[in-house]
Amino acid sequence: MGPKNATLLKPTTFMNNSGSAVADYRPEDLVVVHDDLDLEAGTVRVKVGGGAGGHNGLRSIVGRLGNEFVRVRIGIGRPPVGVTVTDYVLSRMDSAVKDAIPTAADAVEFVVENGPEAAMNRFNART
Repeated sequence: MGPKNATLLKPTTFMNNSGSAVADYRPEDLVVVHDDLDLEAGTVRVKVGGGAGGHNGLRSIVGRLGNEFVRVRIGIGRPPVGVTVTDYVLSRMDSAVKDAIPTAADAVEFVVENGPEAAMNRFNART
């Protein structure tokens, strides 16, 4: 495969309106990077399709474009007992999550260069 061009989008919308930020793009041209409560903090996984899983930003994107886009999911884990999900996701980022950001960036690059299936094989392997 030859060189690829990519555009990095950093929406200026509220997270719950992420769909409007990507409305001009085709789902097959997107790689959406997002936090995931259902993955252990610091875990990075690649996925194509799926639901919103309670994530309002994803719900907005799925509502605009459907669900057939690539996702690079960064695990943030579940909130401790007594802490609401809202308070948890708006609190300071866990160090394991910060440490996972370079891996997530590598996953995005790998998706662009090699496709989502190859990226899933590489980044979703259990260690």
